[in-house]
Amino acid sequence: MTQSPQGKPAIIARALTLSLGSGDGATAILKGLDLDVPQGQTLALLGPSGSGKSSLMAVLTGLERATSGSLIVGDADFSALSEDGLALARRGRIGVVLQAFHLLPTMTALENVMTALELAGIPDAEARAAAELEAVGLGHRLHHYPTQLSGGEQQRVAIARALAPRPALLFADEPTGNLDTTTGAAIIDLILARRAETGATLLIITHDEALARRAQRLIRIADGRIASDELL
Repeated sequence: MTQSPQGKPAIIARALTLSLGSGDGATAILKGLDLDVPQGQTLALLGPSGSGKSSLMAVLTGLERATSGSLIVGDADFSALSEDGLALARRGRIGVVLQAFHLLPTMTALENVMTALELAGIPDAEARAAAELEAVGLGHRLHHYPTQLSGGEQQRVAIARALAPRPALLFADEPTGNLDTTTGAAIIDLILARRAETGATLLIITHDEALARRAQRLIRIADGRIASDELL
């Protein structure tokens, strides 16, 4: 795999496996994946429901621990870190945008983004959160609560929250799944534009072929394995 001129890959995974359960009842979810992702690349992980793509994202973000194999994310050896170590490695370095927006309902848009910055220990959280919301077109909705926002607006807040700490890695798991076609297309445009502006490495997890083909690289996941890997 050709490395980015910026340096070593953002992700190096070798022989990753993930099994749920134990003994005879164990179910293999990931079955020996090898993956190198250069810094700054936009990569789509494409596959049907149950193929293992979301489980792979959970392992790559440190939210799930691989059963076996090795995983280097940035400068951190995820396969060797404790749970506390994984949490520290994720903080401010990995951003996640999900299909369900997962905004805190008792906080305004501004407060939702501020919380991510404060958890990452970044100063001037309010001013920076306001700037991030302005960048996603929500400068006029800073003090609105999630229930006062449309689905597209809530996903814009989630994007601002994910990118505000300037993570090196951004994961978007079915980011348009709860949106209509027009709104979804606008959200993908926004994610790609903001990725280009921040220089983050972006992994999009999707079952949508058209969406996947907007990435620089497309990996098809089938039955817990990489079925194909192509540059677009």
